[in-house]
Formats: sequence, structure tokens, C-alpha cells
Amino acid sequence: MSVKPIRIISLMLMFACIIYAISIFVVGSGTFSFMIWIIGAVFFGGVFFVAGKGRWHRVPKVLRRACYCLVSLGIIFVTVCMGAMLSHFGDKGVGDLDYIVVLGAQMRDREPSAIFQYRLDAAYDYLLENPETICIVSGGQGVNEVVTEGDGGKDYLVARGIAPERIIAETEAMDTVANISNSLELMGEAANTEGMKIGIVTNNFHVFRGVHLAKKLTENEVYGIAAYTVPWYVPNNMVRESFGIARDIFKMNF
Repeated sequence: MSVKPIRIISLMLMFACIIYAISIFVVGSGTFSFMIWIIGAVFFGGVFFVAGKGRWHRVPKVLRRACYCLVSLGIIFVTVCMGAMLSHFGDKGVGDLDYIVVLGAQMRDREPSAIFQYRLDAAYDYLLENPETICIVSGGQGVNEVVTEGDGGKDYLVARGIAPERIIAETEAMDTVANISNSLELMGEAANTEGMKIGIVTNNFHVFRGVHLAKKLTENEVYGIAAYTVPWYVPNNMVRESFGIARDIFKMNF
């Protein structure tokens, strides 16, 4: 490929990242996740610059090869992560699960954020169809929240007509690993956990990670239940989730 097409493509990608970053910032989809796209814009702006006037060929060969390797590894890793996420987009669980665990997300004032509401709505639908299942809504209180995610999620489901005795609020967890481990502890306090079937309710892009973390923490059967995500925000959430997977691999959670 000649230099000119590379510069045109990188310039187009730079502006696409800027526009997408603005759209993510405006709706507040993920704390500071818009910065991922700002960094992407800076990267493609850098490609546009160094691809002009023979600048790239003046960079030492060893540095060029290192850049090619790093970019290639990054693309491969994110592609594999996205493939793994997509494989769970259609998860619907199975009937008559003993427990479902709704992974918490941000509360806005006393109302769930859109992404949390989609998770709660998926749990609501499942609970209507499976009246013996108990639901645990898991999530602590962040610095920008006036109520814990567990309590806020429980209030939402009760307001929609689910009996409060069917819902347990877990109010200490501050990340996905704690969401699941704390919820498993609550199950153990309530009943003999051996042979139970457990569902993990979260947005489609998050199901892969949630299910595999749960399988790491329990020998019981674990199923995913995928909630909706607005298509426009799927790329942002999937790229952000790739960083979460990388962190879990580094911490040996996978």
C-alpha cells in the first residue's frame, strides 16, 4: 500500500475516533471510557504524521519492527477477546436455575443507569418465567452513587412486581470478581450449594467474562443470561471489556 492511502485511512479513523469519543462522553457510557477513543485518535493522528514526507522510513528499523509487533499483538488480542464475547451474545440460560446473579452497574441518583436497567430487565423476564428462582443483585456504592447498586437494583425489581423475598441485595462488591464471589457466599449461607445451577445476568458483551470468572470460583453449573446493549455503544464496551479480560488474565482470575 502506498503512503497516500495510509494517510487517508488514518485521517478518516482519527476523525471517526473523535466523533465516537464525543458521543460516549455525552451519554457517560463507562467512566472515562471515552478516553480510549481519544487515545485512538492520537494514535491515528500520529500515523498520519509519520507516514508523510518519508518520516517513517527515517525511524530506525528496530523501532519500526517493534511497533509492527506491538500493534499486531494488540489487534490479535482484541480480536480474540471480541470473538469470545460474541460467542456469548445469545446466552439465555436454562429454565429453573436455583439462583441468578445480576452484576451491578452504575446507579444514577436512585435510578439504574441504562446499562444496569437492561440487566435488571433481563432478570425480571427470567424471574417471571421461573417463579422458584432466587435473584441476587450485586454491587456496592461508588463515590458517585447515592445508594448501593444491590439495593437500587432490588428496589427496581420490587417496583416492577417481583416479590422482595425472592431478591437478595449484595452491597459490598466493587468489581466483577467480588460481585460473583460475594454472591456465592450468600448462596452458601442460604442453602447447601452442592449441585446448584446458577445464572449470571449481565449485558451481552460482559457475559463471557462473568461466566468464566464464576466457573473459576465454583464447581456448580454456571449459565449466562445476556441482556441488551444499545448497538452504537457495543464497540466501546467490547474494547473496554478487552482491558478487563487482560487484567483478569494478569491476575490469574481466568
